[in-house]
Amino acid sequence: MKMIVGLGNIGPQYDGTRHNMGFMVIDQIAKDYQLTFKHTSKMEAMTASGIIKGEKVLLVKPTTFMNESGRSVKPLMDYYDVPVEDLIVIHDDMDLPLGKIRLKAKGSAAGHNGLKSLINHLGTQGFHRVKVGIDHPGKASVVDYVLGKFKKDEQAGLLDNLDQAEHAVEDWIEGTTFAQLMNKYN
Repeated sequence: MKMIVGLGNIGPQYDGTRHNMGFMVIDQIAKDYQLTFKHTSKMEAMTASGIIKGEKVLLVKPTTFMNESGRSVKPLMDYYDVPVEDLIVIHDDMDLPLGKIRLKAKGSAAGHNGLKSLINHLGTQGFHRVKVGIDHPGKASVVDYVLGKFKKDEQAGLLDNLDQAEHAVEDWIEGTTFAQLMNKYN
C-alpha cells in the first residue's frame, strides 16, 4: 500500500489557503479517482482508500492541524504497516514560485512545522516529498501570507501546481523511481 499525505489545516476558514496546498492536491486526486474521505477520529485523519494505477493507496489529510501532522501519520503507518519508502508527503513551499513543484527524497524540515512534526514522530527525515510552490511573501507577514487565500490572478499557477503534483504522485504510484521522478519534475 502507498500512503499519500497532504499537509494542511482542518476547518472551513483554512479552505483554499496557501498553507493547505497539500490538502488541495489530495482532494484533486480523490476527486479524479472517485475516492471518498471518511473521518477516522482515532487516527486523527480524513482518509480515503482505493486503487490508483493498479496500486492500493491511502490518501490522508491529518485533522491535527499542520504543526501536529506526525501525531496522525505515524499511527496510520503503523496500523497499515506502511514502510517509510511507501510514504509521500505533499506540502506547500514558499521558496518555490507558484506553478512549480520540486520533489525531494529526504531532508530537513527547512522551517516547515508540518515536516518538523513528521520528522519527530517518524524518527527519520528519509521520506519522499512533493513541495508545491506558493511564492514568498517578501516583507509581508509569513503567517498572514500562508494562511491567506489565492488571488484571482494566481488561479492559473494554482491549477498548474495541482496538476503537476498529481501527475508526479501518479507516476510514483505506477513504479517510477523517485530518482527518475526528480529528474523529470525538478
